[in-house]
Amino acid sequence: MTNTVHTLTDLVQYQPNSVVSKTVINKKAGTFTLFAFAQGEGLSEHTAPYDAPLIALDGEAEVMLGGTAYHLSTGQMLVLPAGVTHAVKAITNFKMALVMIREHAAA
Repeated sequence: MTNTVHTLTDLVQYQPNSVVSKTVINKKAGTFTLFAFAQGEGLSEHTAPYDAPLIALDGEAEVMLGGTAYHLSTGQMLVLPAGVTHAVKAITNFKMALVMIREHAAA
């Protein structure tokens, strides 16, 4: 995928009653993954050991983060801190990018 311009919303497609994911970059330092949620679908509450910016690319979703609900829509971002419980539920068809940052640079 290098040296090519991509439209992120075109790289992952909606499927009825499903959550579709596509890992675009998978490196030791982290991952860049795209998701397409059919309306009403989601990811159940969980934690991750690393910080992860969640970027809304299309549609609307409710993101639960540490017991607080956040409404995200196209163009908005929410950082999911390491170790904090979070969940995603699509209000409409919803596409997002998730950047998992596994390593921290030395200070």
